[in-house]
Amino acid sequence: MNLSQQKRQRMLEFLSRIREEHKDDDATLIALNEIESELNSKKYGLVWEEHEEAVDVQMRTHIPVFTEDTSREIAALPDGDYNFLLEGDNLHSLYLLEKTHKGRIDVIYIDPPYNTGNKDFIYDDIFIDKNDAFVHSKWLSFMAERLRIARTLLSNVGAIFISIDNNEVAALKMLCDDIFGSSNFIDIISWFKKASPSNDAQFFSNDTEYILVYAFDKSVWKPHRLPLSEKQMKYYQNPDNDPRGAWNSATYTCNKSKAERPNLFYAITNPFTGEQIFPKESAVWKYSKEQTELLQADNRLFWGTNGTAKYPRIKKYLFEHDGVVNRNMWHYDDVNHTQGATAELKEFGITGFSTPKPVRLIERILQIASNETSIVLDFFAGSGTTAQAVLELNKQDGGSRRFILCTNNENNICEEVTYQRIKTVITGKRKDGSVYSEGIPANLKYYRTDFVARDEEYLSEALLEHIAEMIQLENGVKIDGSKYIMVLDEEEADELAKNWASYPDVKAIYAANDILFTTEQAELFAGTEINIIPDYYFEFELREEGETW
Repeated sequence: MNLSQQKRQRMLEFLSRIREEHKDDDATLIALNEIESELNSKKYGLVWEEHEEAVDVQMRTHIPVFTEDTSREIAALPDGDYNFLLEGDNLHSLYLLEKTHKGRIDVIYIDPPYNTGNKDFIYDDIFIDKNDAFVHSKWLSFMAERLRIARTLLSNVGAIFISIDNNEVAALKMLCDDIFGSSNFIDIISWFKKASPSNDAQFFSNDTEYILVYAFDKSVWKPHRLPLSEKQMKYYQNPDNDPRGAWNSATYTCNKSKAERPNLFYAITNPFTGEQIFPKESAVWKYSKEQTELLQADNRLFWGTNGTAKYPRIKKYLFEHDGVVNRNMWHYDDVNHTQGATAELKEFGITGFSTPKPVRLIERILQIASNETSIVLDFFAGSGTTAQAVLELNKQDGGSRRFILCTNNENNICEEVTYQRIKTVITGKRKDGSVYSEGIPANLKYYRTDFVARDEEYLSEALLEHIAEMIQLENGVKIDGSKYIMVLDEEEADELAKNWASYPDVKAIYAANDILFTTEQAELFAGTEINIIPDYYFEFELREEGETW
């Protein structure tokens, strides 16, 4: 019996009676229709009191833009693509990323505030504590707005990984089912965040956290298997000096009776002793007699040292191994733990993070979900673990993955923690000049979210001043006026053509869409990639304000 449905039906009947009594009152009828619409819209799922943030209100009167801090640019990989660190409220950054990276992100990893009530979640510049009457609905409103944009950023083979603990895991699961579709739910990964239990725990030692995994399209998302660990590699040896290299072995029998599989109950000749070997009575061989003869001829059966084993085993060669199947429980031996992550941060001189994520945890996610050229997004970047994981994995497998990190600058975290960590990993030098490592060469641009007032007298020109940042972000390049050139009007096109001989290394020209190159210019630029600056950067906002680009 659906009690909610019965209750809703009683309320609708009551509304009908009120509507009849007030059929001449238009204002009342409008209100009753709105109530009825709300009652009929309720479905199975998560319902909460929606809230509006100050950052939403700000966008009513202002348009978010990016402004580059060129003093923080890192250029350590000549001809390499650029990574990006975006300082500001991540909702504004996501709003702009939707213009440049819609459908382009292969992996999103986020570690949002867990809403524990212990001053870990700020809403409209106020810490939300356990006594807030809307502690859950504010968090859900905060997350929902960001996750809806995040979904639009995922590529058709992309996936999102969201860290969470038991405070909001149930609500987050239902929210993600609604946004990403329950049919695209992959799994909930549990990982051990502690190396040892809390012996003073009141009920249970809280040793695990969770990672929710959703694909953009589960039917096409294909996770990679993990490579063998050093511990697993030790099981592959070569006691018989097989020229094909190291191998492990597996049993050659299966637990089926002779009556069930009579064709798999036969004798195999031990090549060392000549003895005819039958499987034990409660089992049969895994393969047919014909297959066994082929495997025997190919030296795929192992009979122990000098043929002393009672039953043969089948060789599984290391070179044929396609990786380890992904499990949804990750041990700290494999991904480290928060204590280990704290020690990692201390290597950078960073303290004060209560539950940092270890680099190996994010590396494992990237091994599973990314390709060598993937773009990886983290819009709750915190200390910058995701950036380090991307760079470390690129170093391991020769990949060219790129990262985009978003974080606010509360307590100077973006400038003093996130940026400094990335810079240290790239250059190998800490802020104080001491050596951290040999470095992992890469390029980085640092943007801040800025705003242009919607009532700006020269709105189009004001937005045009931030177009270079959008082009660079979308294409992973630097508009340097040498290799990558931006041309905004026909005068600049004429000047470029006039001095074309001075630009021997041009890779691409980014031209405003209203420029018409002359025949001579088109011939001159023919060997160069020409990209039209797209309307979609700010066309919508300009149309809203009655202007065109």
